[in-house]
Amino acid sequence: ELFYNDVVVATGGMSYQTTGSDGDGYRFAEEAGLAVTPLRPALVPLETEEAYIRELQGLSLKNVTMTIKNGKKTLFDGFGEMLFTHFGISGPIALSLSSLINRTDFRQVRLFLDFKPELDEETLDRRLLRLFDEQKNKTLRGAAADLLPQKMIGAVLKQANIPQEKRCNSVTKEERARLLKALKAFEMQPLSLRDFSEAIVTSGGVDVSEINPKTMDVKKVRGLK
Repeated sequence: ELFYNDVVVATGGMSYQTTGSDGDGYRFAEEAGLAVTPLRPALVPLETEEAYIRELQGLSLKNVTMTIKNGKKTLFDGFGEMLFTHFGISGPIALSLSSLINRTDFRQVRLFLDFKPELDEETLDRRLLRLFDEQKNKTLRGAAADLLPQKMIGAVLKQANIPQEKRCNSVTKEERARLLKALKAFEMQPLSLRDFSEAIVTSGGVDVSEINPKTMDVKKVRGLK
């Protein structure tokens, strides 16, 4: 028989399961009598409800702000780059968002995109007025190419409830206000996180109260780390 002063268990979490991290470590911990908190994917893409998502697949947005709210309470507010996929959203700010809401009831939250975070609403409204004046005979879809990637225009105008073929010189004040809102707070409904196979890290695991933070020893099992 072999005896050791210390045994280190380093199995990884539940994420990246193709590398062999299939969650065995949590089973070992439970068998050793340790408390294990519920596991959730973290740093993982999100699925969203909107049907138009497939049309946006592959579209990458830079320098946008992503906010998620539960009623009036802001749960996350991040600036950076994101990516639309066939199922929802991914990219750096979406992944960061996922780790903060992976224990949240998604039915209670809404996600908002600000396509022009560098402009406040008043400044952006002036820009819209100037754009509509300069391109008065163009359709909104044509003029909006100065504001948004081509793939995004249809979804934004639909959310603003303005016909894409409407001429700029006939846009009403109310329509302009709706467009402004869609540009500064484009709404989406998150449905769920993608699963552990796409997660970068695992949230949850062995309860930290079970571990000595100075030595990483398991308090209940001498020599187990």
